[in-house]
Amino acid sequence: MRPEHVLLAGSVDPAVPAWAVTGPAEGWSPRPAVPADVEVLAELRATVMRADLERLGRYDEHRVRRRLRDSFSPQHTSVITIDGELAGCVTVRPAEDPLGAEGRLWLEHFYLAPHCQGRGWGSAVLRSVLARTDAQGMSVALNVPQGSAARRLYERHGFVVEAQDPVDVFMTRLPERRGEAVSGGPAH
Repeated sequence: MRPEHVLLAGSVDPAVPAWAVTGPAEGWSPRPAVPADVEVLAELRATVMRADLERLGRYDEHRVRRRLRDSFSPQHTSVITIDGELAGCVTVRPAEDPLGAEGRLWLEHFYLAPHCQGRGWGSAVLRSVLARTDAQGMSVALNVPQGSAARRLYERHGFVVEAQDPVDVFMTRLPERRGEAVSGGPAH
């Protein structure tokens, strides 16, 4: 049985949450995360984030794993598989906006194993996520470490810098329709 929040690429079902990841049209497949995934995903995070966090003087082998454990949300997370093997994950959850802004999602914990990076799978997964959020008229926010190569990926997919501090760059992307940003949102 196919999980509710996983659709075949190209299909759009308005009843499916905006954070649902589609696939497997480009060589990867998503599956819903389960609580038992937390430890392997915490290890993946530690591996993927290490270079950026060390460069920023922020790497702590326990904290890097604890951060994922503390915020792990299986209902909003998809595990990415390539050739049947766990290759990454992505979480898209409703944003916790103190101003109560609606229509905004938070993309976090988007990691691909190092041997899977640079092969187009990150772009494929991100295109899938953004197709879903665009179809539902949702903007997407995220943060990326200062100097991270991932920032270029997000910029190629329409994210713009909203704010930054010495450690993180905060980015947003308005929903698009037919290549155009949906009107009515903030201009950046």
